[in-house]
Amino acid sequence: MPGRVGIVGLGLMGQAFSANLLKARFEVQGFDIDARRMDELGGRGGRPVDSPAAAAKGVRWVLTSLPTTEVVREAVLGPGGVAEGAEKGLLLADTTTARPEDSEALAAELARRGIRFMDASVSGTSTMAWEKDLIVVAGGREVDFDALQPLFAGFSKGAYHLGPHGAGARAKLIINLVLLGNRLALAEGLTLGMKASMRMETLLTVLKEGAAGSKAMDQKGEKMLKAEYSPESRLTTSYKDVGLMLEQGRRLNSPMFVTSLYAQLAQMGVARGYADSDPACIIELMREMAGLPRRA
Repeated sequence: MPGRVGIVGLGLMGQAFSANLLKARFEVQGFDIDARRMDELGGRGGRPVDSPAAAAKGVRWVLTSLPTTEVVREAVLGPGGVAEGAEKGLLLADTTTARPEDSEALAAELARRGIRFMDASVSGTSTMAWEKDLIVVAGGREVDFDALQPLFAGFSKGAYHLGPHGAGARAKLIINLVLLGNRLALAEGLTLGMKASMRMETLLTVLKEGAAGSKAMDQKGEKMLKAEYSPESRLTTSYKDVGLMLEQGRRLNSPMFVTSLYAQLAQMGVARGYADSDPACIIELMREMAGLPRRA
């Protein structure tokens, strides 16, 4: 057996992490506030537990997959949190898309408690996570990165050490910045094609096959054409992430033109009722501005 791991957070990504780790013959004990997700973990052969502290008991590693750094902090340091159940030397890998400064602060606080920490954000959709087609971008001590290699290999196709604490979280924001720019351009181009009454399936094919081709097109092109917005991730999460990107731009005095435009579009989408839809739904906002009818 590769070892025992605790998982805190069994949402879109956490469920995929747990499934792949179980396939890789890890023992997985996990916690989520949603009882249905706990039942799903048990059905796959994992062990549901009743708190983050219980998830940390008797394990070498804990993996957190939660929506915000505030939730991570509560799950780790709050009552019944990971820190209560952790043995000295536990290695905590946080996959949340986080504010880099929050990751730095949490690492320092956990170090005082004898718990090692690495911000270990993942790049990929939940569909990619189920297929183990993710990469990990990590920040922290190199010795801890090396110690996490067996765990990373259980749920990802590769892991990269970006530097000290906070570097993984910052790299994830930059990855998402470029990704959302690609999706924004795709939605804009497809909307223009729709306005021009083009053969849209053929247009998407030539976009994919030509110089503009990207994973964004492979993952979101059909969803945009068919108005199929079942979430691989959620627009509300994208909206949260873009706020963190803009914050980094302000902190570092770096231009954020595309990010600012996307932030306004995401805000509009949340206000229009698309909060829990896949971010591909931004094309509906483009269509609305172009005078085309809403499809979903």
